[in-house]
Amino acid sequence: MEVREFQVVHAVSRLDQGLVQQWPEFSRSRLQKLIQQGCVQVNQQVQTDKSYPLRPGDWVQLQIPDPQPLDTPAQPIALDILYEDEQLLILNKPAGLVVHPAPGHWDGTLVNALLAHCPNLLAMADKQRPGIVHRLDKDTTGVMVVAKTAWAQQHLQRQIQTRRMGREYLGLIHGRLPQITGTINAPIGRHPQQRQKMAVIPTGRPAVTHWQVLATQGNYSWVYFRLETGRTHQIRVHLSHLGHPLVGDPLYSRKGTAKLPGQALHAWRLRFQHPQTAAWMTVTAPLPEPLVHLLRHLGFKNCYPEAIPAQNAPPANRD
Repeated sequence: MEVREFQVVHAVSRLDQGLVQQWPEFSRSRLQKLIQQGCVQVNQQVQTDKSYPLRPGDWVQLQIPDPQPLDTPAQPIALDILYEDEQLLILNKPAGLVVHPAPGHWDGTLVNALLAHCPNLLAMADKQRPGIVHRLDKDTTGVMVVAKTAWAQQHLQRQIQTRRMGREYLGLIHGRLPQITGTINAPIGRHPQQRQKMAVIPTGRPAVTHWQVLATQGNYSWVYFRLETGRTHQIRVHLSHLGHPLVGDPLYSRKGTAKLPGQALHAWRLRFQHPQTAAWMTVTAPLPEPLVHLLRHLGFKNCYPEAIPAQNAPPANRD
């Protein structure tokens, strides 16, 4: 169980509001549930009234229970597998597939499909996200690597943490960026008012996205992105912050929708070191047909930036 606490500096009319202000990474509804469950104390007294007023000098303690393992059923959902061995598999995730069970999506997820394809994942310690190394948003398509052993999962996650894994994307955006290449370094955190969204905020976690414009047609640009960090919705938030949201993004764009199931964002290429052999692997995922059709309709001809070298590549003598 994780325990957090803070001392109130300025009066707050409601306990749940004060908790949201202190810890914006939690939704208000989740904090209200924790209050009802007796997980919040004010001045060492359990407080279950979410509207309890906080006064300067009050000490507030929040107890966050450990997550309970989910009973996740194995479901025979088709997977587009690009590569597989005893340690890992690499797949091309389609739009509409949620990576792991969560409120509103307790089944029909990638994890459900993986448990059917790799029953050994049931033995892994993380019962909620077995094998998951990194995530893609529900409607973001493209390449993902999944670990089939706990050791491989730790090895691959460490590559992300140390920024040795290269994650490269292609996206269609509204308008034209101010220059052909650039970097946006802007912290991302939970949106202070709209809890389902993320936003660029001063108190957010560091987030860095590099871009290169590949082509423009009219008021659209086809752009290559490289992640240096991996925050929730990072590319989507950064592009919206620049005033050039992704085409079809239902959450961060007000410019209408495209004939796509979601945002025009594709995880194109992944570069990482195999956890067992230490060989460097570079895997690309083909663009989904709806996105290809849209690009051609708008007049874009060459959709693949083959001239861009794989990122995070090691020195030649290490391969």
